[in-house]
Amino acid sequence: MTEAAVAPAVTPSPKSGSRRPSGTGSRRRMFLIALGFLAPALVLLGALVVYPIVYTVIRSMFSADGSAFVGFENYATMFTNDSTFTAIRNNIIWVIVAPAACTILGLVFAVLLDKIKWATAFKLIIFMPMAISMLAAGVIFRTIFQESPNLGVVNAAIVATQEAFGGPTAAYPGAEPREDTGIIAEQGSVGSESAVTAGGQQDFALVGVRASELPENAAQAEVAEAPSSDQITGTVFLDVVRGGGGTNGEVEDGKTGLPGVTVDAVTADGSIAASGTTDDSGRYVIEGLGSGDYTVALPASNFQEGAGGVSWLSSAFITGVVILSYIWIWAGFAMVMIASGLSAMDRSLQEAARVDGASEFQVFRRITAPLLAPVITVVFVTLIINVLKIFDLVYVIPPGASKPAANVIAVEMWTVSFGGGNNQGLGSALALLLLLLVLPSMIINVRRFRKERER
Repeated sequence: MTEAAVAPAVTPSPKSGSRRPSGTGSRRRMFLIALGFLAPALVLLGALVVYPIVYTVIRSMFSADGSAFVGFENYATMFTNDSTFTAIRNNIIWVIVAPAACTILGLVFAVLLDKIKWATAFKLIIFMPMAISMLAAGVIFRTIFQESPNLGVVNAAIVATQEAFGGPTAAYPGAEPREDTGIIAEQGSVGSESAVTAGGQQDFALVGVRASELPENAAQAEVAEAPSSDQITGTVFLDVVRGGGGTNGEVEDGKTGLPGVTVDAVTADGSIAASGTTDDSGRYVIEGLGSGDYTVALPASNFQEGAGGVSWLSSAFITGVVILSYIWIWAGFAMVMIASGLSAMDRSLQEAARVDGASEFQVFRRITAPLLAPVITVVFVTLIINVLKIFDLVYVIPPGASKPAANVIAVEMWTVSFGGGNNQGLGSALALLLLLLVLPSMIINVRRFRKERER
């Protein structure tokens, strides 16, 4: 046997570099596949997020019409405008009040409704405002907080309460004394021109009140009965006869008494000795008077508008009203989120605490609230992001005169850019300010989501 036949067959080795490890090719294919799936999302993200942010940064350094580069002038203008400071101040108020109120109410609702029957129905009622658009909710709140009690439900309730607990019995705004009838007007009240002694009479002939605005119980004016020695009597009446005629200052047929008018007997030192109230015919009796001279007066409260509502939509209260509308809407969101965390919680810990003698408040404070802390934090931070961007309610609810007082950054940005200002440069600067304010809360939420995912 030859040496060639005995020698083992040797397979020629491949040339160096002619084949790459299979792992590298596999990773590249996986990367390309993943990139293919992510490409649509990346394109949308770039078109809808990255490009607008970059363009806004660039646009904020140009003039209103974009023709001239102005550098940081728009930022300087932004922080020297009173409207911007008002918007920042209101945003701070929103961040402090609205998220905390919504979260607390959501926590209370979630815990309490978990212990009652028909909890689902109550949760549905509380969550229902979330189904209403912010625009519609703004219209609702603007209507119910109207100043006129005939339009606004809140002021109607306030007026009804005032009248039920001793408010003015009648009001005749605009009423004034008939000239040359022995009565004068002074500082809103009407009084006798000369002193009246006990046992005397004093009539009050008034004008300036429309007959159509008189109370329904107003009747024909009648002459008051003769007073006793400790009384002063008289009649308060509308000194007008429909169709004309009559004698000024005299109680006659066709003249109407003014019911519900308060009449005071005022001493020389200004104190009120006694008072009376007119009946349906306008007659009054002041009793229990001692000897001496008195000024008979109709106090100014008779001539005010009467029980009225609060100007909720004025500059003083408008921010509170708008925040209240936001709480009404978003408390249901907080409740549902916290209730979901409550349903996933281990109830054995609560039961063990109750067995050990802990009260319900101690169970809530020591066990329920700490276990719900992650959910509460997510809800709170999400609401902070939401209120920093609030626009709809602030734009819809305030009337024209109160809009500057309720201003927030998002509304200021829209007003400067599109609502008549036509200054895209300053509007872009305000948009970046809003982004910088929202960014920390977004980062906190993202980090929290990552921690939850790693657990």
